[in-house]
Amino acid sequence: MKSVQLKYAEIFQKLHTHDIFVMPNAWDAGSARMLVGSGFSAIGTTSAGIAFAAGLPDHQILDRDSMLGYVKKIVDSVDVPVSADLEAGYGIQPEEVAETIKLAIGIGVVGCNIEDLSGDPIAPLLDHELAAERIRAAKQTSEKEELSFTLTARTDAFLTNHPNALEEAIRRCNLYHSAGADCLFIPGVNDPQTIGTLVRSINGPLNVVMGLGKNDLTVSELRSLGVRRISIGGSLARACFYLIQQAALEIKTEGSFTYSNRQYGHKDLCDFFQKFETRMGSE
Repeated sequence: MKSVQLKYAEIFQKLHTHDIFVMPNAWDAGSARMLVGSGFSAIGTTSAGIAFAAGLPDHQILDRDSMLGYVKKIVDSVDVPVSADLEAGYGIQPEEVAETIKLAIGIGVVGCNIEDLSGDPIAPLLDHELAAERIRAAKQTSEKEELSFTLTARTDAFLTNHPNALEEAIRRCNLYHSAGADCLFIPGVNDPQTIGTLVRSINGPLNVVMGLGKNDLTVSELRSLGVRRISIGGSLARACFYLIQQAALEIKTEGSFTYSNRQYGHKDLCDFFQKFETRMGSE
């Protein structure tokens, strides 16, 4: 219902205005409900996790309609705000990104992130002016929907090994913020000094993704650096797939089944999902 989406949009936007919060990323209804059931007040989707669950590699292999179909199942399964990972917007031109935003709002999301990857290995980042115009078009579209939509602009300056990644990330984030981005996202940064510099240099709330690799930073440490939002990308999905692989290898090579010592009880899981279904039905 539109009234519910409006409420969730306001809640999600307000989460960015004061203390730090964690927005874990789900890839299906089950993972979404497990995260919400653990007490998280908002979740994001992970395009990588959704692709992996479909048996595909990451990076916009799934077409837009398919991705939005998976996202909708997540939105419909929980009673908290959901922000969608919309990759590069499923189109290079601003009007294509704008259409993606319109469709995403239509399925109930209250925020999204749009990245500036070009898909060209020779020039992996989009021209900064074009990237900013895409953000501007996305913002204008969300405003037409009369929704407090939280638009996150992501730059991959670090992940693409830009020769001046820090300076380029700051320049792009401030350009995207001026174009209408509400939150800025720079994956691939995991040291306190760089994160602190980014927080001080960027005109807007910063999202930091954890779980891309070994990192000992905690929520309290990221809070002290001024980070406003923490996501986990596809790391939880990858951890689950690692468990599947390790269990399969154990069964195949050792003929044993010790992986099952760490499983969720069948009844416990059924009870959890039944309670969640009842909770959703009572709203």
